Amino acid sequence: MLRAVNVGGHGKIKMDALRALYASLKFENPHTYLQSGNVIFKTSERNLDTIAKRLHPAIEKKFSCSTDVILRTTEDFHAIIKKNPFAKRTDVEPDKLVVVFLAADPGNEARKAVLDQKFQPEEIHAIGRELYIYFPNGQGQSKLPLPRIYKLLQTPGTARNWNSVTNMLETAETLEAAK
Repeated sequence: MLRAVNVGGHGKIKMDALRALYASLKFENPHTYLQSGNVIFKTSERNLDTIAKRLHPAIEKKFSCSTDVILRTTEDFHAIIKKNPFAKRTDVEPDKLVVVFLAADPGNEARKAVLDQKFQPEEIHAIGRELYIYFPNGQGQSKLPLPRIYKLLQTPGTARNWNSVTNMLETAETLEAAK
């Protein structure tokens, strides 16, 4: 996932060009989801830091755009879905639930600092490298300051709504099943 791509006129990247870049870097069968820098691909490389270190300069060179590259495996997505603290609640609308994927694990102190903040009516849960945020009135109405949260966590992140999370997992599973 690329942070802040095609948002508010910044970081303009065409998805067909992004897929072509991933293919040129020998990532297999790259698929994009929506226009926000979600790329699902196959690779034999297992070290996510190595992959990010390959992608970041290539994206910067090709698109003149510096963006954070945040990676998760199919297994990570399964764990994220399993750990969803809102899963058993019937009053949570999927399009108002957001997962913030963090570039690194911020540690317990940073997570506690975020959870000590009061952002009513939003609800925040911090689990590992993810924040789960429920916006009962929608993100557009929220006063929750994500830049301040990233500063408290001391790591960048990128947010995706629950529907995007489940759709990206479905695409990843389809890619894995294909030979």
